[in-house]
Amino acid sequence: MLTIDLSGRTALVTGATGQLGRVMVRTLARAGADIIVHYHRNARQAELLVQEIRTLNRAAIAVAADVTDSAAVAGLKSRAEKELRAPDIIVVNAVSQYQWTAVLQQPLADYESQYRACVTQTVLLAQAFVPGMIDKKWGRVIGINTECAMQYAKTTSAYIAGKRGMDGVLRVLAREVGEHGITVNQVAPGWTISEDCPDSDATLDYRAPVPLKRRGTAQEIANAVAFLASDMAGFISGVYLPVCGGNVMPAI
Repeated sequence: MLTIDLSGRTALVTGATGQLGRVMVRTLARAGADIIVHYHRNARQAELLVQEIRTLNRAAIAVAADVTDSAAVAGLKSRAEKELRAPDIIVVNAVSQYQWTAVLQQPLADYESQYRACVTQTVLLAQAFVPGMIDKKWGRVIGINTECAMQYAKTTSAYIAGKRGMDGVLRVLAREVGEHGITVNQVAPGWTISEDCPDSDATLDYRAPVPLKRRGTAQEIANAVAFLASDMAGFISGVYLPVCGGNVMPAI
């Protein structure tokens, strides 16, 4: 029986206190990884997650940081190395929220915030932690992208611009660091069931064209992340992996 074994690994999940972040943290911990729980403001949820991870006999710390700020990321790195260890696995998950509207009405500040959340975060985390992975000759960088990056739906321009920028950075990084035993991949969720948006008849219009005729769960996204973090995916790099029931299909 094949199992995902991350024993001896340490994972950093940014935006870990969100619903998807929490499920990814739990999944990686159950697979054996120690966890650096990153959060921005939700200290209570972060500490609850740390306590939960420790009940699984895994080490965990919670660290607050603005991952779009170079000094804050340097502080995150310092605390990780001092209180646990540098991560072998980075999951770039933190996002910023804003009001979606048409290109002609979208404030420029929203494009700038999405660039910082998607591109700047990715670059800063890579610059902080990938050199340590190079030294160890092993590492995983996993970006959480979106099916929206292939859809171009109305009102999504700022979000798509940021995520497609992330895609470019991660694909280039995959070429630059692959020789050191480091893989760089992306998981692209569809419209995932969440506490804020449960599955209901109101989502029928979304589900109708999805080949699997349903929305995904956070656990299904986390399973893909855990797989890409594992040695079973050791020869997979540069991938944009939709986890959306076939709603988008990258072409060859």
